[in-house]
Amino acid sequence: MSVLQTLIDRSNNSCELCASAQELKQYTIPPSLNENVANDVLVCKTCLDQIEGNEAMNLNHWRCLNDSMWSEHLPVQIMAWRMLQRLRNEGWPKDLLDMMYLDDNALTLARATGEDQEESEKIIHRDVNGVILEHGDAVVLIKDLKVKGSSMIAKQGTAVRNIRLDRENAQYIEGKVGAQQIVIITDYVKKL
Repeated sequence: MSVLQTLIDRSNNSCELCASAQELKQYTIPPSLNENVANDVLVCKTCLDQIEGNEAMNLNHWRCLNDSMWSEHLPVQIMAWRMLQRLRNEGWPKDLLDMMYLDDNALTLARATGEDQEESEKIIHRDVNGVILEHGDAVVLIKDLKVKGSSMIAKQGTAVRNIRLDRENAQYIEGKVGAQQIVIITDYVKKL
């Protein structure tokens, strides 16, 4: 059975955050790259557009988190926690966060995107031109790079897809070049 079909069955064909049945889509929770039931949620277009920042946050829409934060499914809990963190300055989301419990492993995963940090504390990754890099972006190398610990040289012009961001250092990203996962300094990449 496909991941999407499993999510549809798990959610009774409704958004796992707001319970809408309109325009449902599978969403892989960052920083995960692999689609699977442990990393994905089924969300409606309204939720997805606000999660990805394509629409302004509608505070009243997210009152649904009062119910979804108690989901038995960890990915739903993590998304509820992240959205409550984004809205925490509004009052009622802070109250819900105070009631919510995630174990240490789940909390570490929930914090992976920095939703709980103030804007001034967040680490921002930028390419050689100053363009902001996001998890899952594709970049191209702008010069030949020797890969430490191997004889491999990553050639200029090589595309690196589905990058991961280092959450502790704004200069480092990770990605696959060929079959090898490597760390790349952001000064040597350009966003595609």
